[in-house]
Amino acid sequence: MELFWYIAIAIVLAIFFVLDGYDFGAGIVHLFFAKEEKDKEVITKSAGLFWDSNEVWLVAAGGMLFMAFPTFYASVFSGFYLPLIIVLWLIVFRAIGLEFRGQFKYQMWKDIWDKSFGVSSLLLALFFGIALGNIVRGVNLGIVDNGIAAHEGHYFFLPLWDSSFSPLTEHPGVVDWFTVLIGIISVVTLTIHGANWVILKTSASINNKLKGVIFKLNIALAVLTVLSLIVWQNVNPNALDNFADKPYLLVFPVVYLTGLVGLFFIKKIKKDSHAFLCSTLLILGGITSTLASLFPVILPSVNDVHEHLTIYNTSASEYGLSVALTWGILGFILIVVYMIIQKRLTSGKIDNMDYGH
Repeated sequence: MELFWYIAIAIVLAIFFVLDGYDFGAGIVHLFFAKEEKDKEVITKSAGLFWDSNEVWLVAAGGMLFMAFPTFYASVFSGFYLPLIIVLWLIVFRAIGLEFRGQFKYQMWKDIWDKSFGVSSLLLALFFGIALGNIVRGVNLGIVDNGIAAHEGHYFFLPLWDSSFSPLTEHPGVVDWFTVLIGIISVVTLTIHGANWVILKTSASINNKLKGVIFKLNIALAVLTVLSLIVWQNVNPNALDNFADKPYLLVFPVVYLTGLVGLFFIKKIKKDSHAFLCSTLLILGGITSTLASLFPVILPSVNDVHEHLTIYNTSASEYGLSVALTWGILGFILIVVYMIIQKRLTSGKIDNMDYGH
């Protein structure tokens, strides 16, 4: 049952980052590339019509995590308290930026909420990448100092940064040069995804320009991907052992590479949906490859005193997981039906749909 719920939560999180990821990316595109009011308006619509339904998946993932792996939930929500509060405020300001922008037709009012939407989207993409970097790097479980643990094995607390700014220190912070690198990769990936979404769902005047932006960002992403793999080996020399032991897991990096290679042909791809599919594969491949490299670990320990947190030593009881199965399936069906109806109502280009008035 632990494996089932692990896979289920991974699927829900992947769906969230694919769906809300294009909202983040649209916000970044809005911040840096949209100059004319008509473009700003349609890009705002491309995110605003979907953001609340997309974030249902984040709520679902949090609830499932609390139910299936309560020890892990308690550990990360206390240990990552500071960045989680920052993420919460960023989600709030991104939402009100979208919802408040169209309430009044004063330019200064629009400019304020445009910046709220764009900057919050950028920082959310960055912080979600930094969060992934922390999971990959590991934390000092039990807060061990000189071989002596100050707390039990699932407890930790991270400052926003350590003075050394290094992932190799005994007491790493949330932000270091490794997690920032993963954060930058997240920003680039979601910007590509958001740009593809804007092209797919709108007739903005910058769509042709965005294809050139996607091509350049894809080159940067390829370089950053290689760099991150090299750095990851320095931070964790055993990072890729799972792929050597279980070669079938290589299907996940192949998914990522398929999306990466496909986007190099962005200017030749005739169907916008195919380009969006490529950036979707980037996100799915990146997340699944990371999880596959760690499995069954879900939070590594950087000390030798306490063992890693895994899906087996952090899970709820077998009975609890079994009872939750029926309700979980029912809830998943309801979410899927809701999403299908919502997507059908907003199919095609959204330029002339009403939002924010």
